[in-house]
Amino acid sequence: MNGRLPEREWHDRIERLQEMLRRQGMDAFLVTQNIGLYYFTGSMQAGYAWIPAEGEATFYVRRSVDRASRESVIRVVPIGSFKHFRETIARDYGEISGSGRTEQLRIATELDVLPAQIYLKLSEVLNADDNDIAIIDGSSLVRTVRMIKSPYEIGRIEAAADAAAQALELALDDLKEGVTELEWMARLEREIRLRGHIGLMRMRGYNQSVITGMVGSGAAAAEPTYFDGPAGGRGLSASVPQSVSRKVIVRDEPILIDIGCCIDGYVIDQTRTAVIGRLDDDLEEAYAVSERIIRSAEASMRPGAICEAIYSDALANAAQAGLSNHFMGYGADQVKFLGHGIGLEIDEWPVLAKGFKTPLEAGMVLAVEPKFTFPGRGVVGIENSYVITENGPRALTRSPEGIIRLN
Repeated sequence: MNGRLPEREWHDRIERLQEMLRRQGMDAFLVTQNIGLYYFTGSMQAGYAWIPAEGEATFYVRRSVDRASRESVIRVVPIGSFKHFRETIARDYGEISGSGRTEQLRIATELDVLPAQIYLKLSEVLNADDNDIAIIDGSSLVRTVRMIKSPYEIGRIEAAADAAAQALELALDDLKEGVTELEWMARLEREIRLRGHIGLMRMRGYNQSVITGMVGSGAAAAEPTYFDGPAGGRGLSASVPQSVSRKVIVRDEPILIDIGCCIDGYVIDQTRTAVIGRLDDDLEEAYAVSERIIRSAEASMRPGAICEAIYSDALANAAQAGLSNHFMGYGADQVKFLGHGIGLEIDEWPVLAKGFKTPLEAGMVLAVEPKFTFPGRGVVGIENSYVITENGPRALTRSPEGIIRLN
């Protein structure tokens, strides 16, 4: 498949967003972010998608209009001069012209990812001299719409899972003593790229970025960093303080292989623990606890289950094992979640975390990643991705579970 959306896919997505706009009394949604543009139009060209609460959506494109016209599943219009963007929209949607309107037009957009400079410029251009438009944060609307995956989306995530599993199986042949983390990651990335990985995994979080994932051995894996995850890795320098380093892999230390793959924009996220030789008994036990936690999560992940309750259960299991201080990081660097939604971005909704009271629904896709960090020694754990079905979770991750023991 080339990633083009099926015939009805875009229509269903826009209809769901329009229903939410009407329910919240908003007049339109202005999509600005590349991921949002792709999700609602089928194209990722530079521009803005205007989705009214009712009626036809339009993709106003700066560059490339020709390519957007071939890719987009909604109408494409050249944006023209940006300072006249209001007039351009008004030609298609009379309500923005202000004629006969007594209340402000309520326009939602993704303020969680929109740069402040562009927000200020949009406010200036759309309001002109009338100050008759209110730009409102609609981030939660888009993230909520995207929580439920279609069969097409789940199929793309499964394709990414297949590619990741095949690449890992082949690359393990070269995971040996004396190889650096960087050298082995390059081997893995070659295999995964040959299977269609786009070369990065997109994240919504500000200042967060991932190429293919994180591979860390021993103390390097346990080194704390800015990345909002239980294990960030040492990285190549202070300018790239995350993922692989030039540390040499040695015997009898845990090797954390937290990797993903992105096919046609959709990601899989998985983690496996490996060792050349054997692990210390306490690390073996911690890994066993991580599998117990993921089994417990699987038993709970059914439609109607509350996200924060699943996280609370994981905390209780870690505490019962005497591993609370090591769960999902160490000390002040612990992260406060057990799992997260995945799709076009790694950090989607819902989140298995305190305060996230959203009930699970069929069609949600989540990565669940119980891990334990031991400073100076390493990180052990597991991560699988699941789709929620009416009968419970179905694993999408293909790689075999258990510690990968290499001789």
